[in-house]
Amino acid sequence: MPATSTPIGLIVAQHLIALGEQIRARRKSLKVSATTAAEAAGMSRVTLHRIEKGEPSVTMGAYLEAAHSVGLSVELIDPQAPKPAEEAVPATLLLDDYPQLKLLAWHLPDAREVTPQQALELYERGWRHVDRGRLEPQERRLIDALARQLGGGRLLV
Repeated sequence: MPATSTPIGLIVAQHLIALGEQIRARRKSLKVSATTAAEAAGMSRVTLHRIEKGEPSVTMGAYLEAAHSVGLSVELIDPQAPKPAEEAVPATLLLDDYPQLKLLAWHLPDAREVTPQQALELYERGWRHVDRGRLEPQERRLIDALARQLGGGRLLV
């Protein structure tokens, strides 16, 4: 019989539930069975099920193994730490640096670069054609920065 865990607060319980839900969602998106994921993590299917439910009595090591088995990692964030400076959007954007933006700019003759305002308009008008799964981190950061700096905090899609 497993040892009983010490009582935890509501916020910690919510974090564990969210962590378990993220692990489960990732496993499901990869179309991996619970049995296969549990074997990859070196635990029983029941332990994986308890992790996915966010139970506090499971060891932190088991949570980390479960996350790792589906390609996730856990990072601690200090809410008191100063936020990194926002990236400034360059005055001109080279289309070759942003593959999805380049696809959206197909109709611009001989265009090699666009202004930030043009880029924002291209993303907003053509968002349904953007393959979000193929967005590179650099392009995701650009979209976020454009939305923050020129779009009032969001894309109008």
